[in-house]
Amino acid sequence: MAPIREKRIPVLATQYCKGCGRCIEACAHHCFELGTEIDPATGLVPIHLNVEACSGCALCFDACPEPYGLSEAAAVEAPEPGPQAALALRRRPDAVSVPDALVPLAPAQPLVVKGAYASAIGALLAGCRHFYGYPITPSTEGAELMAKLLPELGGTFVQAVSEVATINMMYGTGAAGLPAMTFTSSPGFSLMLEGVSYLIGSELPGVIVDVMRGGPGLGNIAPEQSDIKLACRGLGHGNTQAIVLAPSTPQEMLDLTMTAFELSFRYRNPVVLLADGYLGQMTGKVRLPAAAVRPGMPGWAVAGDAAHRRNLISSIKLSEADLESHNLHLLDKYRRIAEAEQRVDLFRCEDAELLLVACNTPARMAKGAVQELRRQGVRAGLFRPVTLWPFPIRALLALLDGVQRLVVVEASAGQLEDELRLALSHAGAGGGLPITSVRRYGGVLPSE
Repeated sequence: MAPIREKRIPVLATQYCKGCGRCIEACAHHCFELGTEIDPATGLVPIHLNVEACSGCALCFDACPEPYGLSEAAAVEAPEPGPQAALALRRRPDAVSVPDALVPLAPAQPLVVKGAYASAIGALLAGCRHFYGYPITPSTEGAELMAKLLPELGGTFVQAVSEVATINMMYGTGAAGLPAMTFTSSPGFSLMLEGVSYLIGSELPGVIVDVMRGGPGLGNIAPEQSDIKLACRGLGHGNTQAIVLAPSTPQEMLDLTMTAFELSFRYRNPVVLLADGYLGQMTGKVRLPAAAVRPGMPGWAVAGDAAHRRNLISSIKLSEADLESHNLHLLDKYRRIAEAEQRVDLFRCEDAELLLVACNTPARMAKGAVQELRRQGVRAGLFRPVTLWPFPIRALLALLDGVQRLVVVEASAGQLEDELRLALSHAGAGGGLPITSVRRYGGVLPSE
């Protein structure tokens, strides 16, 4: 009597079938034929399957390019043995994530570099070897340095045809589980927002360094804080949020760029580093960290190898119930980010009655104002949010008992103040606290 083997009968999952016809070519028993009806859920025409003549050879499973296009019916016994390779299960276990590794760096003297250069160096130290971008002042120097160094490091630099192309290239690289970044400025960032929404919806990492300039429109290349509301409240359509980091020195340009990559992969979400035109061009002393990062490989990546064969990256959810569930998942992630990632720098705040609130280059001027006010006997302090989203409201609430007035210092028409007021409102605090402002526009920085 012939040995008994397990027979594998295919079942078609129409929602994954693209009608490519590879199963038709693989099947010797003509169990498959091209379909004629459009699947309303996908807009594609899946193949038609008839298993009456199926021998269970399993060649169709190997031919199908979709991870779930064909699944197995209940196993039945068949009298004929077959090659073991043909009987191997097509599905594989979930890929195991490979963690990042730290590579010690030799001690080095501090560098004296522009802020944009510092951010590019931070990206390289974070393991980024893929850069896409369209040069735009005042962020171009960062792209120039990446273009010079990446080929020597075995990396990839692509000058994209536009910012729209840039962000979609980052989408593909992020889906492959690899660190990717771009440098841009305000008009270019506006063009990227549809792609940013796709990144967020597909839960993909990526770092966007936006060196803000004056607006609206083409405006000028001076350092207006014109994109705070865009980064914190306007990242494309849908319920979109991303961590927004606001450096104030070239050293922080490096350090926070490295942090941005770590957070982007931790939460599977893009991160925005929001600098201003002065900070991108400003030269300062920068110390390198003790170690660089050798990136691992996340288990969810579509890496093009056998281990990651089952993975699917997509932001489309045609079922209303599925999309609502996905939104609830994203909202829960935003809640967790808001709880865990509030970051702030406090200067002379322990007994402050007058609290200045500022970020980016205006924070440096505000710090000087605090020092002068202290010399005059005024108990002033500087509250500098390092994360603009999530706004570091917990640290602010801890100071409010002694604070008599808040003064928001910014180079915009209240974009930072709006984030402050919104955070206070959500916390149910600060209702009777006077909030005034020092504002300048068009690239003129506040100085009075």
